[in-house]
Amino acid sequence: MKSMLPLTVVLLALAGCGGTLSDAGSTEVQFDGERALRAVQAQLDFGPRVPGSRGHADCARWMIDYLGQYADSVAADRWTHITASGDSLPLVNITASFNPGQRRRVLLCAHWDTRPRAEHDPDSSRRASPIPGANDGGSGVAVLLELARVLAANRPQVGVDLVLFDGEDYGDFTASTDVLLGSTRFARQNSRYRPRLGILLDMVGDSTARFPYEGHSYSRFRADVELVWNTAHELGYGRHFPRQSGGYVIDDHIPLIQAGIRCMDIIQMGLPYWHTHGDDIDKLSAATLEAVGRTMAAVVRNIAE
Repeated sequence: MKSMLPLTVVLLALAGCGGTLSDAGSTEVQFDGERALRAVQAQLDFGPRVPGSRGHADCARWMIDYLGQYADSVAADRWTHITASGDSLPLVNITASFNPGQRRRVLLCAHWDTRPRAEHDPDSSRRASPIPGANDGGSGVAVLLELARVLAANRPQVGVDLVLFDGEDYGDFTASTDVLLGSTRFARQNSRYRPRLGILLDMVGDSTARFPYEGHSYSRFRADVELVWNTAHELGYGRHFPRQSGGYVIDDHIPLIQAGIRCMDIIQMGLPYWHTHGDDIDKLSAATLEAVGRTMAAVVRNIAE
């Protein structure tokens, strides 16, 4: 486990850098990929964010405090999940909302927990220990944390909900046990929630990232997916968002779709370090995080127009 920085130190390191003038001289605060990369490192410094661990509890407190600096409201939905083996998992979903009174809303979400075992690690002696989770968990969260700063400075004309799901990666996807816990709970708790658009970010920080259309997303919400991909191309990020079909992924967007929430998945699959101890900060790129973050900010503006 890496050494854990005090919460105040981490908050100051991330919050102390204010917005700067863009290259064009605008006072608009731009999404900063370097800040997002530091937000990934801040998560890693807590250690693996496995439910029930000290790192999990400390990171949750830090994210709630951080988002509270920027959002109009922050809510922590805490509950205990009983696993298939009978263990009790303390879980928390975190929601940061902007313009909570607006009926027209955009949902941006990611899971923040990390895998408790590295079952694909090339070193069999390490497969029972948790992964760092820089990309798988940390990258999507970092994009949303930096977006909170951007949205606070550039007030959106629509409502925006940033939601961090817990318990996505705990159990067995093959058996469909103890996985997608936070998104399933969110869907049940918000049966009447109908955002104009939902976007799930998962593994979005790799230095060579490419995000093809995810199958469930594209087959159901083709126009919305193309809106996001076209926005990325207009911003010059087409290399990360190829207009081509990818596979069908079981991820946190599935419980939302089943509940009637329009939510697509932006995800990179096939990474060689997935669910290994190689999922660390050296695999990530500030430029990729910035490409994803600026695309999300532009999509929010487009929805508002």
